[in-house]
Amino acid sequence: MITLRRLLQTATAIAAAAVLSACALAQPATTTEAKTAAAPAAAPPKPKPKPSPSLSWSKPHPVDCRKAKCVALTFDAGPGLYTAHLLDILKAKRVNATFFLLGEQGVARYPQLVRRQAAEGHELANHSWSHPRLTEVSTAEVHRQLSLVQQRIKQLTGRTPSLMRPPQGSTDQRVSEISRSLGLAQILWTVTAKDYRDHDPDLIKQRVLAGAERNGIILLHDVYTGTVPAVPGIIDGLRERGLTPVTVSQLFAPTKPQPGRAYWNAW
Repeated sequence: MITLRRLLQTATAIAAAAVLSACALAQPATTTEAKTAAAPAAAPPKPKPKPSPSLSWSKPHPVDCRKAKCVALTFDAGPGLYTAHLLDILKAKRVNATFFLLGEQGVARYPQLVRRQAAEGHELANHSWSHPRLTEVSTAEVHRQLSLVQQRIKQLTGRTPSLMRPPQGSTDQRVSEISRSLGLAQILWTVTAKDYRDHDPDLIKQRVLAGAERNGIILLHDVYTGTVPAVPGIIDGLRERGLTPVTVSQLFAPTKPQPGRAYWNAW
């Protein structure tokens, strides 16, 4: 029979072995092991910030309006739902135009179209932020309406416009002074198709061709349903009459419209 003393000795030995085993597990690892155990899990590499879209502003198709019979083709109040199709037409026809951009409903909503207009050689100009009659708002508001569009176009394209068109053509001495302070010449027009009211493409084309003449400025809107469908016929009709559609700056070259001054044509 196993004596009580023998049982006590066996239990003591087992306890001692357990303590030694625990101590062994608690011993510090080797230098390499310690570094491995202590090193936190490697954090995933942070993604590199994407570069901002490249700013591009192409030159328009070259035209010398001292020799060619030029007329400026301009579009107000965009970009809008029909602007992309208009740009396709202009590209196919090898024509550049001047776009007087609206800030709140146009530039802010369709920044990608503003970049495309610049990249395809069109001229970008200012048509105010929200289209108020500038002669009926405060001096501070006139400045805000124009400067906001200036800033936004500069952010998107890298260039600041030098032309503006007052909404509804409403201007006065005060608007002229503010325009001058912002480096903006005021561009009005000689021909309008009244496409804001009448949306028949044939009527729009007829009105434009009836009034178009050398050194004139055509006013259209790329935000109404009948305008863009009329543009191919307008371009073809102008060319048949010996007129070359160009941007406003091309029409005035080699001189430049002066800031603050209002122009109805290039005479």
